Amino acid sequence: MAQKQSNKKNESNQRGLMPGMPGFPGGQPGGGPQGMGPGPGGFPPMPGAGGPGYPPGGPGPGPGGGQGLGAPQSPPPSFIPQQSPSLYAVDPGSIRGCLYRNVYIWQDNGDQYWMFLTHVGRNSISGYRWYGYGSQGFWLYFGLDLRRINQFTCF
Repeated sequence: MAQKQSNKKNESNQRGLMPGMPGFPGGQPGGGPQGMGPGPGGFPPMPGAGGPGYPPGGPGPGPGGGQGLGAPQSPPPSFIPQQSPSLYAVDPGSIRGCLYRNVYIWQDNGDQYWMFLTHVGRNSISGYRWYGYGSQGFWLYFGLDLRRINQFTCF
């Protein structure tokens, strides 16, 4: 019985039913079945990479992409702003003015980082967070609950 099942697997691979694995018979160049649009190595395209499912430049605000802004092309400012005493909760109205700008965020858990804000919702924000130091790093799409923000400042 085990031999019969493994033969069926081999038959499926030979008929091209293995879903898009490069190197397997039937695997499409680029890593997936034709029309699915995966990126290199069979992974879906990253936001900002274009391709099926993402407009050129990546997803923007709102469902389906909106304006199509992708990650910034340059690193954030090379300084860390001074944190001032904050007594107020962060709400969507207070951070909305930072849309499409560099924002420095201090979280309630001690994390602090630069972010390029592309969406402000009722309870959360999203955009691209900078991972690295100075000009050495990369932007990665990121989301955060507003309740986790202790303070922010935008530039």
